[in-house]
Amino acid sequence: MEQPHEIAAEAPRVWDRPVVVVPVLAILSLVGGQLPSFSTSANLYTIGTGGVLVWLGLSHRVPRRPAPERLRSGAIWWVLPVVVFGVFEGATFVMAAGDDFPTFSRLADPLLEDSLVRSAAWFAWLAAFWGLVRR
Repeated sequence: MEQPHEIAAEAPRVWDRPVVVVPVLAILSLVGGQLPSFSTSANLYTIGTGGVLVWLGLSHRVPRRPAPERLRSGAIWWVLPVVVFGVFEGATFVMAAGDDFPTFSRLADPLLEDSLVRSAAWFAWLAAFWGLVRR
């Protein structure tokens, strides 16, 4: 007679708890926000933190959330603006349109002069990347 096989729920790891993840991301974003925009140190910090998150995503150290089997039909309305934005951003960058048709990064530069706004942008970037790592 076969016994029902129960799968033991794995205890959440330290980096699986928002109480740990949010402060770590906040500290990383505060450090990144203090670095001057587009400096060598900021670029190295971005590559380093992004590299660690990519490494965590490719390794099996972080518990995964189940990915949706199929995107719903409404997802195209989210993908379409992203693709249009990417095409315009890439075209204006390649053509070096300058002030006539500036890229988004050029428009965001005055906002990103403030270190608090840069830290908030860093936090949003890290949180989005962490969500991708968990998939």
